[in-house]
Amino acid sequence: QVQLVESGGGLVQPGGSLRLSCALSGDTFSIYTMGWYRQAPGKQREWVTTITTGGTANYADSVKGRFTLSRDNGKNTVYLQMNSLKPEDTAVYYCRAISSRAAYWGQGTQVTVSS
Repeated sequence: QVQLVESGGGLVQPGGSLRLSCALSGDTFSIYTMGWYRQAPGKQREWVTTITTGGTANYADSVKGRFTLSRDNGKNTVYLQMNSLKPEDTAVYYCRAISSRAAYWGQGTQVTVSS
């Protein structure tokens, strides 16, 4: 059974940085397109970034230039480096794994940007 385990969330001041990790177990990591979504209080879940099996990353306009997504196929893990964080980045961040056969969500990790 595929599991996604996220880590790295927390409280950070505006302008600060955090790195989120998402580890996949239970299947071959390299076949999955990996991504992150986020959901702020009272808002719908929105797409943040995706990285393909070939390592190409795409970003929502709201995070472009501040967030960087990378993958380590040897560690079955993706890393979301978040810099220059803003209060509007506050949300629960969810990892997503998609293959031709199935799609999975992680349990979510809270990111709070506040002074």
